[in-house]
Amino acid sequence: MPHTRATHLTRRGILAAGGALGLGAVLAACGDDKGKSGGSEGQAKPGRSGAWSFKDDRGQTVKLDSVPTKIVAFTGVAAALYDYGIEVKGVFGPTRTKDGKADVQAGDMDVSKLTVFGNVFNQFNVEEYAAFGPQVLITTTFDPKGTLWYVPLESAGKIAKLAPSVAVSVYDRPLTGPLQRMWELAESLGADTKSAKITDAKKRFEAAAARLRKAAKSRPEIKVMAGSAAQDAFYVSGTNLSADLEYFKSLGVNFVEPSEASKKPTGGWFETLSWENVDKHPADIIIMDDRSSAIQPADITKATWKKLPAVKAGQVIPRSAEPILSYDKCAPLLENLAKAIETAKKVS
Repeated sequence: MPHTRATHLTRRGILAAGGALGLGAVLAACGDDKGKSGGSEGQAKPGRSGAWSFKDDRGQTVKLDSVPTKIVAFTGVAAALYDYGIEVKGVFGPTRTKDGKADVQAGDMDVSKLTVFGNVFNQFNVEEYAAFGPQVLITTTFDPKGTLWYVPLESAGKIAKLAPSVAVSVYDRPLTGPLQRMWELAESLGADTKSAKITDAKKRFEAAAARLRKAAKSRPEIKVMAGSAAQDAFYVSGTNLSADLEYFKSLGVNFVEPSEASKKPTGGWFETLSWENVDKHPADIIIMDDRSSAIQPADITKATWKKLPAVKAGQVIPRSAEPILSYDKCAPLLENLAKAIETAKKVS
């Protein structure tokens, strides 16, 4: 990711540090805000008349005269809704790579058919957004204040005037919570949540969770580290705020917990290491941030990285630091980690 400085942290430190860090999550990481969110209201199927409303994780209820069809969403949210049969035509966030292919956060969407209002952080074309005529904007939030993820703070006021917003929180709660909320949101928008495709995906997720729990219980000695690579630093995530890591930990996975992650300025998300100190935390498996903003393992040339026991043993797997919140996309995350633990050699 580009290096835009935000207060005392670089933007890479905020966004690429092994967890999906919202700008507000670091600049305003305070309070607990673990209250229960409201459910969907006024559920309707596409083509039916009738009002639509949804109470989001900020406690705000959006009410419209009909089920919205001109939805604009953060790319990862649009990808999740796509898995539920809800097509979003306008997006913002990592959508296309430099060669025009689909970004990992775009999931199964055909990115050539999407209107992209901003492909990188702090990029959002308000004029094009206004011309699009959005009925609702949907994104996630990574902080207790409900800051809208990937909506630039500088233009947030203008964007808010053009359409109401819905936020699904992924801050300091296990993955199952946001997954359920996205399921409810999709259902309110017309998804057939009783279809075989959707129910089978949920069953697969539940089976994957059971497998991961079993693997973690049978191999408690296997230590897992969540990392993210940048040109000048290596980030080790703590598990206390990231939805995926919190959930994996609840299933018994033995994670590296960097003590420095609890100190300012990282607000509990991660610890920053120099490449010279990348061996600070012994680990048997390393799960690496797979977002396009992070340097991928195959492209890391640092000698200290190549000397790590887990790297030498080939025990490095991808991690979706911003999971696409559908059961279809999250089940493989659990399966891949379970397999890695089941087959790992103890090298730390």
